[in-house]
Amino acid sequence: MSNLPPLNTDTIWAILNEELDDATVNQLLWHYLGYRYDSSTGQWDTSQVAPEWQDEYPQPPDFIDSRPATVKLTRSIPTENKQSLKQKLGFKGYKIGEFGPRQTRRATAANWLLSYLQQNSGKID
Repeated sequence: MSNLPPLNTDTIWAILNEELDDATVNQLLWHYLGYRYDSSTGQWDTSQVAPEWQDEYPQPPDFIDSRPATVKLTRSIPTENKQSLKQKLGFKGYKIGEFGPRQTRRATAANWLLSYLQQNSGKID
């Protein structure tokens, strides 16, 4: 997972515009949630993962395919950041009839990552 794109607004837009594949979106989420893969043991190291994630997901979930994991992700976004895609990036959402659960889950991933970015680096330009 060392080839991840940087966490910035360009990457957030790449998620929303489906320029990044689902695997990369998942890997970004796993990384910022604290999951680390130890190739020498073939196991996931969860020592940096918050207990509420460790308990329910000892191995990182596929957020694009798992509604329960995405719901948990949504609930973990602080209230003040829930509308960040719209307020900070001007994202207008997807057009009706042109999106499904996959796009909704990608938008949730983008919003969580944007919230993480805001909490850990301050302002979003």
